Amino acid sequence: MLSGALRSEDTAVMLDGLRQLNVQIEQHDAGRTLRIDGSALKPFTAAEPASLYIANSGTTVRFLTAFLSALGGNYRLHGVDRMHARPIGELLTAIQTVVDGTVVAESAGGCPPVRIDSRGWHAGTMTVGGKVSSQYLSGLLMAAPLSRGDCQIEVDGELVSKPYVQMTCQVMRAFGVPVSASEDLRSFHIPALRYALPEYEIEPDASAASYFWATAAITGGSVRVEGLTANALQGDVGFVDVLAQMGCRVEHEANAITVHGGRLQGIDVNMNAISDTVQTLAVVALFADRPTRISGVAHNRFKETDRIGDLARELRKLGTQVTETADGLEIEPLTTEQQQRFAGATLVTYHDHRMAMSLALCGLRLPNVQIENPACTAKTYPEYFADLERLIGRPHYWRSAAENG
Repeated sequence: MLSGALRSEDTAVMLDGLRQLNVQIEQHDAGRTLRIDGSALKPFTAAEPASLYIANSGTTVRFLTAFLSALGGNYRLHGVDRMHARPIGELLTAIQTVVDGTVVAESAGGCPPVRIDSRGWHAGTMTVGGKVSSQYLSGLLMAAPLSRGDCQIEVDGELVSKPYVQMTCQVMRAFGVPVSASEDLRSFHIPALRYALPEYEIEPDASAASYFWATAAITGGSVRVEGLTANALQGDVGFVDVLAQMGCRVEHEANAITVHGGRLQGIDVNMNAISDTVQTLAVVALFADRPTRISGVAHNRFKETDRIGDLARELRKLGTQVTETADGLEIEPLTTEQQQRFAGATLVTYHDHRMAMSLALCGLRLPNVQIENPACTAKTYPEYFADLERLIGRPHYWRSAAENG
């Protein structure tokens, strides 16, 4: 049983896929508690593949590709157009070294749909690249216990978002699989064991919390987020340390973290380990006293949208100067005069939930900021705007251009 589950489109996509595979799932507490029974799970072996729709959920396609190829069976994973442009080839190459069968991408450039025709994994060593997404490695790690023998995984080149890999290993250990990892997270040994079935409490989403901590930084107020501490499994709690570098005061408690806003100063920061919070920090940087340089996140171009190029394009609509670099961007803050003369802007989200949630924070200091397609936050946080309104104590209107005629 899982408690504290995230109610979101991504979660729903994963649950729908598992239900198609005969996994029994009961949802309680408005979807925050899940009772899962996989005893009826078995490989799908009909002539026509089981068709699983994964929308634009990168997590779902990466984890299910690894899992289903290890389980064995006949499957096709497909999603929205953007999903069919997001590379997955390095994951498939790694799987091919241990799979009895085939795992292939149907779109150019090694992108989904993914076609799986497998009789499971045998023991062996996989090598996977880590520079595009740590979820390739996490998917392989979680699937490896299903193999017919122990597996070894080696990482080729840079590994991005290392805290997510550390979190994966800790969760696997909590479920009874003693995965071993080298100190530099470049080599892993996974025994072929059955997972145990404990009750497990999921931490609050630290990536989502970043928007509220950023609210404190932008407004000069204070925001306390309960359920997260500096010892959380999720690396994104490190976002508060970045805010501290910018001049905020961070207060750590036994079961909460509070950020108190202060005079913001621009910084030079490598955000490779917390790349999902880049857009959040970029908005905070608009209100600092000098430029901010973000580096180490070249892989952000391969997310739900190009989170470097598209982010820079939208920030420029606010009047700031943004320079794209090889692995990040440099952001000039808005001057007091620019803020006073600002008349409004419509910001595009590119159907990216994190673009919508972060760019909305501009409206805390700038008038007439309009967010196009705010409903895309349903991917991970459908209640985001309602919670933001409650936090700031007054209603805002987050409407699309179409809604305004």
